[in-house]
Amino acid sequence: MRIETLSEGEIGRQASGRLSVGTRGQGFIEITDAVADWVSGTGIRSGLLTIFCRHTSASLLIQENADPDVRRDLLTAFDRLAPRTAAYVHTTEGPDDMPAHIRTVLSGVSLSIPVAESRMTLGTWQGIYLAEHRDRPHRRDLIFHLIGA
Repeated sequence: MRIETLSEGEIGRQASGRLSVGTRGQGFIEITDAVADWVSGTGIRSGLLTIFCRHTSASLLIQENADPDVRRDLLTAFDRLAPRTAAYVHTTEGPDDMPAHIRTVLSGVSLSIPVAESRMTLGTWQGIYLAEHRDRPHRRDLIFHLIGA
């Protein structure tokens, strides 16, 4: 087994940014192009990108971006894992709130993506998605931090 060195250099530059995303309710919003444009505009050629979602009922995913059936099946799986009809104690914000929290715990609120040659090193069919787990539209804030050289 051999690990290929993509680039070497001193880690000394940082960039941070914020993306506000309007959702239409439960579903996935691909943000890959917006993130890629921001990364290439930082001038940082090699490093590590962190994306953080500042919410407890929305999450971030890296998932296949070729076949929309994947996203439909993921929504179906989330419905099975955290159904809206379960007897939750936390119901203050409506029947979709506690299932949204569970779905966020399952999928996570941050991503770390290596950057090489000013590009994210995502696989051919990988895209970055904001997953909205609530039924109503929301505005979701994502924070970016890129450290590198």
